[in-house]
Amino acid sequence: MANFEETGPRIPVVESTRVDKVHPRAKLGKSIRVIITVIVSFIVLIPVLVMIMTAFKSRADIVTPPPKVFFKPTLEGFLYLFTDRSLYSPANLEAERANPGDLNYWEQLALDVGQKVNGPSDYVGRLKNSVIIAGTSTILSVILGLFAAYAFSRFKVAGKDDLLFFILSTRMLPGVVVTIPLFLLYKQLGWNDTHIGLIVLYTAFNLSFSVWLLKGFIDEIPVEYEEAALVDGYTRLQAFFKIVLPQAVNGIAATTVFCLIFAWNEYAFALMLTSDTARTAPPSIATMLGSGGLEWSAIAAGSLGFLIPVVIVTFALRDYLLRGVTFGAVRK
Repeated sequence: MANFEETGPRIPVVESTRVDKVHPRAKLGKSIRVIITVIVSFIVLIPVLVMIMTAFKSRADIVTPPPKVFFKPTLEGFLYLFTDRSLYSPANLEAERANPGDLNYWEQLALDVGQKVNGPSDYVGRLKNSVIIAGTSTILSVILGLFAAYAFSRFKVAGKDDLLFFILSTRMLPGVVVTIPLFLLYKQLGWNDTHIGLIVLYTAFNLSFSVWLLKGFIDEIPVEYEEAALVDGYTRLQAFFKIVLPQAVNGIAATTVFCLIFAWNEYAFALMLTSDTARTAPPSIATMLGSGGLEWSAIAAGSLGFLIPVVIVTFALRDYLLRGVTFGAVRK
């Protein structure tokens, strides 16, 4: 009789030899999707690449046909963008080049192209106006839209459907259609060429988008969480800040990015309702004139500088944005 106390029963050990293999068709399909994505991304980014290349080209390289892909980079475009210049006469140019004196980098670069730096341009001021107007209107749009969306989502509002439709109807017409009435209205109010005028206008146009988008996010937050907080003694406002707000942060981030992009890139209202004091960057970039016509390198450099802040904000909020735009895709 076998002695099981000493040796015990022998249990066969079966080693797993299973190897998960990817089906060749699935692998091929994935490779095709990756290739298509790369090709489409490259096509979409061609205008951005051309803009970056143009920003670092000299005037001669820009107008030379066919367009140059390989060139010697220069900062002429940024010189035209950030400085106000005048042309030297041929005699004075030779004298200045013979005895340049103590020049900084921008003055030396201007001298190389036969120009004199008279002072800074107004582009920095335009960019500052864009930051103030777009930033303030975005904050107001998101805050007001958040409270309005919460009210529409959680309370019985008389005529709620009609009010929501009315809010949405403000975006049914192109903004340029109401430019002339707004110009006359702002003239009576004294809001032409003022920061407050554009801030109020951008906030009003972004508010409808903000309300509808945030309402969708808040509708997805279970109301039972707030009811439990109210039973525990929280006030309605405390329940909003401690329960709803943390869970709606993804939607708030997504709404913030979209509202900022609209206010940052808006062109028609900024062109028609401002002239100097509150003029933002988009209208000023498109009207940069030099001694020989349009300064294409300065326009490209200004567009590049105008693009960078939005890209930074979008990348900073990219995790919230990704979760925000997919929030509610899978419902309970």
